[in-house]
Amino acid sequence: MATPSACIADASSVDPDPLESTPLATLDQLRAQGYLIVERLAPLATIQRINEELDPWFAATPRCEGDFYGHRTTRLNSILLKSRRSHELLLHTRITALMCEILGPHCESYQLNLSQAIRLHPGERQQVPHRDDEMWPSPKHGAEYLVNVLWALSEFTDENGATRIWPRSQHRVMPRGADARDAIPASMPAGSALIYLGSVTHCGGANRSTEPRTGLVFSYSLGWLRPYENSSLAYPPEIARTFPTAVRDLIGYRLHRPNLGHYEGRDPSVALEPHSRTMAMTDALPPAIAEELRQYYAAHAE
Repeated sequence: MATPSACIADASSVDPDPLESTPLATLDQLRAQGYLIVERLAPLATIQRINEELDPWFAATPRCEGDFYGHRTTRLNSILLKSRRSHELLLHTRITALMCEILGPHCESYQLNLSQAIRLHPGERQQVPHRDDEMWPSPKHGAEYLVNVLWALSEFTDENGATRIWPRSQHRVMPRGADARDAIPASMPAGSALIYLGSVTHCGGANRSTEPRTGLVFSYSLGWLRPYENSSLAYPPEIARTFPTAVRDLIGYRLHRPNLGHYEGRDPSVALEPHSRTMAMTDALPPAIAEELRQYYAAHAE
């Protein structure tokens, strides 16, 4: 179960009341359909600033190479470094409240799985249908391993390559060549968020327009999984120490009990402060396991 600290958003988040903003109907739709669209969730001023911060990186970055990433697509990673304003979207309380509900029951704390800005240029073909939880090739037993949030940095339309979603596909096995007639385009204005489960079949649409389509993905996953993006390289200590604590936690500078992801036997946040490399290892156990150990030694006391 997620700890309370894992489900408290940073004070800089946009929405002040995550509980009121996450009604049961919203959760029911996400669980039943596998996706939902929240229109105009971020202020346009925020979206404009993020675009301004990312545009130089898009201009300097070569287009992708590969049948999955595309050939007329530009992708940027390490977004939290390249756009400080994007932190507002990462920590948005309506988003973090949903992560607590969907991911929280299966981990102590969730993490950032991926940060990526995606620009589909005119002429890009439709991406192959896929599910993002395929990156962990094991039975999921009904648990969601990740949830994606795709923020529209420009308008998404059917013509310019809006992400295509196969509603309710998380409830059934779908072939790689899923029937395109069953998919719907996630059309939405700039500032909107498409939230979809990692178990849902989806793909980038074909850009048949004359303008690029730009989105920003923040993907959240169970804290005990290996994330898609190697955050320790994307955000080494000299970078991470400039981030708010809530952001540091999401990128891995937080221990996941029991003892996962430690540094020198301690919470990895110690790497952001002056410390000795000869520190004593310290237990970091969930309360239930800590109590089991206490009872064991009490029963076996000499």
